[in-house]
Amino acid sequence: MTLRELVDRYLEQAGGFGRTIHLSELGLRKDELERELSAYEEDYQISRFFHLTLSTDAESETRPGGSPVYTINGFDYSHLALLPEIQEIL
Repeated sequence: MTLRELVDRYLEQAGGFGRTIHLSELGLRKDELERELSAYEEDYQISRFFHLTLSTDAESETRPGGSPVYTINGFDYSHLALLPEIQEIL
């Protein structure tokens, strides 16, 4: 998945930059999402616009068939928010 496709999926679900979504809302299989986000997270020029968090909040509903927690480069996360400045590198 290209960065543009990831950003577009994020915006479709979040409705705007800076809003937190559950990673399952991106609609990818767990292994695919973990692989894709791990690669982007390793690149400083991209990852500085990612805000990955782990929430155990009961309101954090996953998409049907989605995992509650994803492992990105050895760390567990459940949510993502993208900063609007990511548009500078698209």
